[in-house]
Parts: sequence; C-alpha cells; structure tokens
Amino acid sequence: MKLLSITVPCYNSSAYMRKCIDSLLTGGDEVEILIVDDGSVKDNTAEIADEYAARYPNIVRAIHQENKGHGGAVNTGLSAATGLFFKVVDSDDWVNEEAYRKILSVLEEVTRGPKTLDVLISNYVYEKEGSSKKRVMRYPHEFPENRIFAWSDVNTLLPNHYVLMHSLIFRTTLLRECELKLPEHTFYVDNLFAFIPFPFVKTFYYLDVNFYRYFIGRADQSVNEKVMVSRVDQQLRVNYEMIEYMGKQKSLNRPQRKFMLHSLGIIMTVSSIMLIRADTEACLEKKKELWRYLKKCDPLAYLSIRFGITGGVMNLPGKSGRKVSVTSYKIVQKLYGFN
Repeated sequence: MKLLSITVPCYNSSAYMRKCIDSLLTGGDEVEILIVDDGSVKDNTAEIADEYAARYPNIVRAIHQENKGHGGAVNTGLSAATGLFFKVVDSDDWVNEEAYRKILSVLEEVTRGPKTLDVLISNYVYEKEGSSKKRVMRYPHEFPENRIFAWSDVNTLLPNHYVLMHSLIFRTTLLRECELKLPEHTFYVDNLFAFIPFPFVKTFYYLDVNFYRYFIGRADQSVNEKVMVSRVDQQLRVNYEMIEYMGKQKSLNRPQRKFMLHSLGIIMTVSSIMLIRADTEACLEKKKELWRYLKKCDPLAYLSIRFGITGGVMNLPGKSGRKVSVTSYKIVQKLYGFN
C-alpha cells in the first residue's frame, strides 16, 4: 500500500502538466500519482499521461475517461486511490520538493504511531504570474504545529485566512466514509472538497511548510475574475450545496461549527461579489435569493455570516452600497493577490 495517493486532474493540460508531474515524482515510491485525463481532445494530454505511466510504472497510473469536469476527475482519482492518504494537485500547479519530503516524513511517522490522523494541513503559495511578491497562506496562529491535535486545540481563523483544497491531505478512508462525491461538469468544487469532510475529522496535524504552489494568472483560468462572473451559476451551485450541507449538521462541536461557518462565509462573500460584479438585475435578485436560502436552511448560520464584517459589506443597500462592496473587494484583492 502506498503512503500517499495524489490525483492530478488533467483537461487539455499538455502545456503545463509536465512541470506538475515532475515535481510530484520527487516523492519517490511512497507516492502514487494518478493522472486523470478528463476527456482531453485539443492536445496530447492523454499521450503525456501514458508516457509517464510507462516510464514510472511503480509510481504513475494514467486513467482516461470521458469528460466529467474537475469534480468528476477527483471522484475517479479517489475511487482508484490505494494510498493511506489522499491529495489533489491541479495540473497547472506544482509542489516544493523540500516541503514535500517533510510532509512524507510526517505521514510515515504518524502511520507508525498510536493515533489515527485524519487530515494534514500545510501552507500554499500564490504563484501569481507577473508578480514578484508571493502571498503565502499560513496558519501558525490557528493550529498547533508539529503534533497531532483535536478540535479543542483549533483557534478561530483570521478573517483573511482560509483553508482551501491546496492546504489539505486527508486520510483516504475518511473521504470514503463521508461519501465525498463532487458534482460533475461544475467548476469551484474544490470548495466542497475543503468543506464536506470536516464533520468527520477528529485529528489534525499542521506542518508550517510552503508545500503547494498555486498558479494564478492565465486568462482562461476558472479563478480569473471575468471567467468567474461568466460562470457565476456554477459558483452558486457549489454555494447552495454548502448551505444545504451545513444545515444538516446538527452535532458539530463549537470549534467545528466556527470553522465551517468561516468557510461558508467566505464562499457567500465570493458569490455575492461576483453577482454584484455581473451588474444585472437578474444577478442582484440571485444574490438576494442566496441569502434568503441561507436564512431558511440555517437561521443561526445566517445571523453569524450576514451580520459579520464581510456579510455586512456584501449587503450594503443601493447602488452606492454595491460600489462600496466592490471597492472593498478590490482593496482586499490587491493586498492579498488572489484572482
């Protein structure tokens, strides 16, 4: 059995997937790399996947499927994974070799210990094209370092800190126990990957290393702001699934609920600002309906998020209020370098 399975969803990724896969190969035989060719048709993604599988038969597996979208590719990787732990690395991203070795060392150490580890959290770096300053998402104030800990040890996340898929390595069987199945043909499902498993998580480990390198800056990327506005209905689909899931969680302990409310609040903010940026009456009505739905499904979550700082800024009344919302978003965007 492998220590770590890494799924690499690929769709017409030939221009950059080699950099990603080469960085993952430095993990050696302890790692299983599952290259999921998600119905690529415009380039030689499939051939590159087969090439790596032939060159590294003990490490790389190439899986070809009809197009199902990012979520469908992650689902396929999870179904095929044989490793004790599971991670997703997108094909235009890569990992740092030194941090990678430290993570593998920790995973190997905990598998020999008396406690079961559910999730390992590490840092990710915004590798924004054209930017010399790299924004690093770290959690030294939120999580204890270099030991297994529980929810009672988790501090409230700072408003500008968020745990994304890039931060996370889950125990594979935990993802199967929570029946994680991401929506197909939908963007932004990585937010569900970083949300759905947490009611099942009992133990954490935080390693303060800059492992994941999150590339942003291509005009066609799903996180490009113009693309996000054009695909706002897919963002909303994910947001609604998160609301529904949150509303069903009746036995969360207090730190769990605060953690998940923080994640949901961020996605509510992202959805709201994209609907405001779309600047149509239909989208403004969708924004109102989104907040009404949250209030209906989980009134306590609504009160917490709606009357928090970001919820308040996203719901300022009138055209002038929307201008303030957009200006606030642009300031935060400039400070932290996302999108």
